[in-house]
Amino acid sequence: MGLHPDFPTLPHAILDPDVRWFPADETLRDITMDKLMPPLVAQLRRKVKEFRDGGYVGASDTSKSLLNWWFFEPHLLPGKDTIMGSFQYYFAQREAIETIIYLYDVAGAKDKYDLMRFDSSGLVSASMFDETWRRYVIKMATGSGKTKVMSLALAWSFYHKLYEPDSDLSRNFLVIAPNIIVLDRIYHDFQGLRIFFEDPVLPDNGYDGRNWRDDFQLTLHVQDEVSVTQNTGNIFLTNIHRVYSNDEVIPSPDDDNTMDYFLGKRPTGKTTDSKVDLGMIVRDINELMVLNDEAHHIHDAKLAWFKSIQDIHNRLLQKGSSLSLQVDVTATPKHNNGAIFVQTVSDYPLVEAIYQNVVKHPVLPDVPSRNKLSEKQSAKFTEKYADYLDLGVIEWRKAYGEHIKMGKKAILFVMTDDTRNCDEVAEYLENFYPELAGAVLTIHTKKNGDISEAASGKAKEELELLRKQSNEIDLAESPYKAIVSVLMLKEGWDVRNVTTIVGLRAYSAKSNILPEQTLGRGLRKMYPGNIEEYVSVIGTDAFMDFVESIQAEGIQLERREMGIGTKPKTPLIVEVDHENTDKDIHALDIEIPVLTPRAYREYKNLGNLDPSGFAFQAITYQQFSEEQQREIVFKDITTGEITHTTVLDTAGISDYRSVMSYFTQTIMKELRLVSGYDVLYGKVKVFVRDLLFGMSVELESPNTIRNLSELAATKTIIETFKKAINDLTVRDKGDAEIQSGIKLRQTRPFVVKDQGYMIPKKSVFNRLIGDSHFELEFASFLEKCVDVVSYAKNYLAVHFKLDYVNANGNISNYYPDFIVRLTNGYVVIVETKGQEDLGVPLKMKRLKQWCADVNKAQTKIVYDFAFVDNVGFEKYKPKSFANILSGFKEYKEI
Repeated sequence: MGLHPDFPTLPHAILDPDVRWFPADETLRDITMDKLMPPLVAQLRRKVKEFRDGGYVGASDTSKSLLNWWFFEPHLLPGKDTIMGSFQYYFAQREAIETIIYLYDVAGAKDKYDLMRFDSSGLVSASMFDETWRRYVIKMATGSGKTKVMSLALAWSFYHKLYEPDSDLSRNFLVIAPNIIVLDRIYHDFQGLRIFFEDPVLPDNGYDGRNWRDDFQLTLHVQDEVSVTQNTGNIFLTNIHRVYSNDEVIPSPDDDNTMDYFLGKRPTGKTTDSKVDLGMIVRDINELMVLNDEAHHIHDAKLAWFKSIQDIHNRLLQKGSSLSLQVDVTATPKHNNGAIFVQTVSDYPLVEAIYQNVVKHPVLPDVPSRNKLSEKQSAKFTEKYADYLDLGVIEWRKAYGEHIKMGKKAILFVMTDDTRNCDEVAEYLENFYPELAGAVLTIHTKKNGDISEAASGKAKEELELLRKQSNEIDLAESPYKAIVSVLMLKEGWDVRNVTTIVGLRAYSAKSNILPEQTLGRGLRKMYPGNIEEYVSVIGTDAFMDFVESIQAEGIQLERREMGIGTKPKTPLIVEVDHENTDKDIHALDIEIPVLTPRAYREYKNLGNLDPSGFAFQAITYQQFSEEQQREIVFKDITTGEITHTTVLDTAGISDYRSVMSYFTQTIMKELRLVSGYDVLYGKVKVFVRDLLFGMSVELESPNTIRNLSELAATKTIIETFKKAINDLTVRDKGDAEIQSGIKLRQTRPFVVKDQGYMIPKKSVFNRLIGDSHFELEFASFLEKCVDVVSYAKNYLAVHFKLDYVNANGNISNYYPDFIVRLTNGYVVIVETKGQEDLGVPLKMKRLKQWCADVNKAQTKIVYDFAFVDNVGFEKYKPKSFANILSGFKEYKEI
C-alpha cells in the first residue's frame, strides 16, 4: 500500500489521478482503485483533471477569473527569513476548490442524485444521503490548509452571486466550528477579513475588468455579537452548539459545567442561556451558505448538529429559497463504524501529506528502544509509567535543544487516562525535571476527547485563561513547554510546536477516536517550506498498537532508536431603489458604453531595454561590518519603515541570484508583465552589477547583498526599471471601439463604510454616498437643476472606468466621479475635485479622448465631459447644468 513511484514530493505539484494513493497493493491499481477509494472521488479526480487541462471550459466567467488568479498568477510576498518569498496554494487546496467549482458550474450537482452519477463503486444509494440540499465534503489531512479552502470557497460564492446573473449561491455565510478553540482559530484568520487580504484570495482591482477588492464587502458576526442590518454580506461565525434549536442544549460560560463551553459536548440537557437564535437570522436573509470546519461531527441525521442545519434549509425553503451550498472540511469524514461519508468529493489523505512534507512525519521508537521500556508494578501512576515519561522527556529535550536555535519552542504532549492521573503526571514532570518547573499546562478531557469538568471544578475566569494559554503555547512569551491532558484533544488545539507525544492509555472504537485524530494535534509543521519535520510518538503497548493501526491508511511509520544520546462598523447598503414607488427606474437609468482599451503594452520591446541609458541617481556603496552584513533589513518601499530584521549566520547569507530574482519578479508584478522574466533578469543583473552604485561591484559579496537591502537601493532598482519599461512598452492604439455597455439599473447592491450620504430623487440608487463634502454639495446641486433628468455617483460597483497612462508612465484605471443625463439627451461625465492632485490633467485628457471615441463609434447619444473644481463652483455658483458646460468645460490650471 505504498505510494506510486511517480508520486511527486512537492505539495504544489499537480497530482495525476493515476498516481494517487489507494488502500491496496500497487499491482491492483488498474482493477481495484475505483472500488477502494471514497466512492465519488476516483471519477471526480479524472473529471476535474479534464476540467483543469481544458482551461476550465464550462466554468462561469467569474469562476474562471478566480481560478486563473489563484493558480496561474505569481503572488510575491515578503519573506520572514529570506530576502524574497512567494505564495502558492498546495495542490490539495487547489483540487478541493476546483472540484467544488466543477460540481457547481459544469456538472450542476444540486443534490445527492447528481452526486451519485460520479459513483465508481456501484454501491452508493440515495438512502446513504440524509440531506436534501447541495452538500460537498472535502477530506484533507490535518495541517494541509482546510481553512484556506474555506476562504476560497467563501470568496468564490460571494463573487459568483455578485457577478453572475443566474447564480443561486450566496453572499451570506454561516461558518460553524465544533468548539470554542476551533472558533478562536477561525476568528484569528477571519477577523478584519485578514485571510482574504493577506492570502491572494481577492484579485487585484482591474483584473479581468472587475473591482474585486472594492466589491468584497462583508461584515463578520461572532457568536452572540450579531446585528443583521443588511440582508447580504454577512459572515456568521459560531460554535456548533449555537446553531441548535431552542429545545437543544447550548453550552454557555455560565452553565454549571463550564468546561463543556470550552470545547463543547454532545447535548444532554436543557438551557436557555443562548443570546442568539440563528433561526431568527435566517428569517432576515434569503441566501445562505454553510461552511463547516472539522465536520466529522455532522455524520448522523439523528444528531442536533445535522437537524439544526436541516432546520435552516427548511426555513429558507418556506421563503422560496434554499441552503445554497454546504461545504464540510475535515481530515476524518468517517462514521463511527469507519465508513467514509459518501458526500466526500475530494480527498487528500494523510499518507500523501506526510510524503509531501505538508505535515510532520510520525516517528516511533524501534524495537530495541521499546524493549527497554516496561510498566512497573506500582499503584502509583507515575511510577508505573516512569520509563515512558522519562523517554518522552529525553526525546522532547533533544528536540527542544535543536528547535530553540531557530527561535522555536518544542512542546511535549502527554495523554493520560483520567483526571487524577493527569494531575499526578503534571506534578511529576514539574518536580523531577527542572526545565519543566512551572512550565506544564493541564487540560482535563473526557474519555472521548472532549473537555470535561475537573473534579475540583474551574471557574469561568480560569477556563478563559486556560483557553488563552492553550492557544498561545507556541509563542516564545508563553511559559509552557508541556501539556498534560486526559486523552488527546480531538480537534481545535492545532498548535504547531508539538514535537513529542507520550500516550499512557489505550483507545477503543467506543471512544469514537481515530488514530489520525490522535496524531493530528502533533502533525502541524513549525516551519514553512518542503522540509521534513518529525513528531516522536511514545507510549504503552496498547497505545502504540492503536497508533500503528494508522498504517491501514498507507502511512509508513518510521522507527528510530530513542533514548539518551472591533467590531466593524455596520456598512450602508447602496442599491438600485426598486422599492421607491416614486421613482421610475427605467426613466432614470443611464447607459454607458464600454470601449476597448487604448493603452497597451508591446511586450516584444522588452529586449530593447538599455540600462546604460537609464536616468537615475547612483547609490553610495557602503562598507558594512561582518556583523552588519549578517543583518538583512527589510523596509517598506513606500513608507521606509522597517518591517523585519533578520540576523543570519555566514552560511545563511542569501545567494545573489535569489536577490536578482526578487527584484525581477517585483518589477513584473507591479507592472503586470506576464512574460519576459528571462530577459528582464539579465537587465537587472547588469544594472546592479555595473551601474547602480556608480561602479562595478561583486554580486557574490555579502556586503553587496547587505547594500541591496537598503531602501535607497531597493527603491532605485524597482522605480528606475518601472519607468524605463513603461517608456519602452506602453503604447496607444490610436482608436477604440464599443465592446459592451453598462446600465446603471443593473448594478448589484453593495455595501460601503458608514459615511455622509443623501437620499437622491433623480438617481436609480437609494443613496448618494459622498467621499467628500463637495461631492454631496454637487449632488444637491444636480437635484435642483431643471435641465438634469438623472445622475449617479460612479460607484466602483458600476464598473465604469477608463484606462490611462498615469504620471509614472504606467497603465492605470481612472474612475470619474459622476454620470449625468440632461433633458436634451446628452450624457455628461463629470470629474469633481476639492483639492488638486497631479493626476488630474492626465485623467481629464483621457476623459476628453474617451468622449471623442464614443461619439465617433456611435451617434445615438452625445457624450460630453466637465471638470468641476470646488473653488470655481463656490466662486461662480452655477444655477443650471448648462452653466457647468459653459463655465467648467475644460480643466484649467488653478
